[in-house]
Amino acid sequence: MYRFFVDPSDTAGIEQSKELRITGSDYNHIRNVLRMKPGEEIAVSNGTDDREFRCRVESFTDTDVVCSLAFIKEGGMELPAKVTLFQGLPKADKMELIIQKTVELGVHEIVPVAMNRCIVKLDEKKEKSRIARWQGIAEAAAKQSKRGIIPIVHPVMRMKEAIDYAKDFDTKLVPYELADGMPKTKQIIESVKPGQRIAIFIGPEGGFDPAEIEEALGAGMTAITLGKRILRTETAGLTVLSWLMYQLEE
Repeated sequence: MYRFFVDPSDTAGIEQSKELRITGSDYNHIRNVLRMKPGEEIAVSNGTDDREFRCRVESFTDTDVVCSLAFIKEGGMELPAKVTLFQGLPKADKMELIIQKTVELGVHEIVPVAMNRCIVKLDEKKEKSRIARWQGIAEAAAKQSKRGIIPIVHPVMRMKEAIDYAKDFDTKLVPYELADGMPKTKQIIESVKPGQRIAIFIGPEGGFDPAEIEEALGAGMTAITLGKRILRTETAGLTVLSWLMYQLEE
């Protein structure tokens, strides 16, 4: 079944009206690309909560797909904790892979972070277009994996800004090659509970600068190991998210 995201205002009052109208690029996709016909069903999410609106295509106007609400499916597709990935800026193709796969695994937000050893440097013009592209990748991955929300890709932050953003999170993890062994890491992962806000800080290709690790640990973050092998930056976040998914989901 095809899934589409609409603005939250489009689903306001839908329980009473039983009607939903889809416009914009999705209108063209439904009518002219998929060539859907009245009577076919689609899944619709508003991108902000975990509900799924099952709708039936009723008709087409010149600008709208007119749908009727069949039923609302409550939740179940999101991780029971909100995980934010703070990713040290890697090369563009790696960042696209990271966004796609972490969205599939259930990440709630992605924050690109300009760290000292980042190879990539984005100026303001490049940053705006790159963030827009990354947000589009997040939306496509959310549709493919049947997510109820579209994870937000934030503008690039400096390390200090990222640490400050995460200061009130319940659990803050920093995979680091000099961290204590796997038994301690297992204890930390097993202590994570539903309802928490969790931060994962991942270094870029060149790894963390020692000063950044010192700053992170001084701000209350916990260093964890990812095992005996050194993982690439595009693998590290996926590994931690997979562990969290295993721990949190029932």
